[in-house]
Amino acid sequence: MTARTETDDPRALAERAGRALEDAPALEILTWAVDTFGARFCVTSSMEDAVVAHLASRVRPGVDVVFLDTGYHFPETIGTRDAVDAVMDVRVITLTPHRTVAEQDAEHGPRLHDRDPDLCCALRKVAPLEEGLAGYDAWATGLRRDESPTRAHTPVVGWDEKRGKVKVSPIARWTQADVDAYVTEHGVLTNPLLLDGYPSVGCAPCTRRVLEGEDARAGRWAGRGKTECGLHG
Repeated sequence: MTARTETDDPRALAERAGRALEDAPALEILTWAVDTFGARFCVTSSMEDAVVAHLASRVRPGVDVVFLDTGYHFPETIGTRDAVDAVMDVRVITLTPHRTVAEQDAEHGPRLHDRDPDLCCALRKVAPLEEGLAGYDAWATGLRRDESPTRAHTPVVGWDEKRGKVKVSPIARWTQADVDAYVTEHGVLTNPLLLDGYPSVGCAPCTRRVLEGEDARAGRWAGRGKTECGLHG
């Protein structure tokens, strides 16, 4: 695929790339993103694992990896972030909400995540990410189609209408077996909680272990009628 030109409409560019790269390997998708957007491309990571960060670092050493520190993370997640920053050829950028947990409790009352999880996610995830992505034209995620029904149609390259940016999901077509194989082959860092019954790791108050037979994201906001935090629509 050719590089982006000044006259390209970004939405049309994303749609063309999504079609052209649908069957491409993850590294080819990321190479397109880096060639097209250069320093205005970043990877976002929840630090469940560092697979997409590792893939992107093979294409662009020193690539920006954006992490949201909500103030509610498991210690293991923060530890994974610190390890990724220390040993991988990436530049980890940590975003934080405007208010600490204590300040949010003072304004909205304690345990907002139990009473209004959508508002809590909006304050501690969505708003900080939108500000943190302001300097980029495209961002990569680790979304996979096999994770849940809400992600089944994730394009490998798509248009993020909410933020007006190109959204790249280079491992959208991967299965968990593909992820596990890549982690093993390349010795990629993973969150220890993945081996402790948490196949999807979010904020500690809103994440539980997954029971046998449940999908990978069943432990997120269990019993609350919520399946996504708002970062991905």
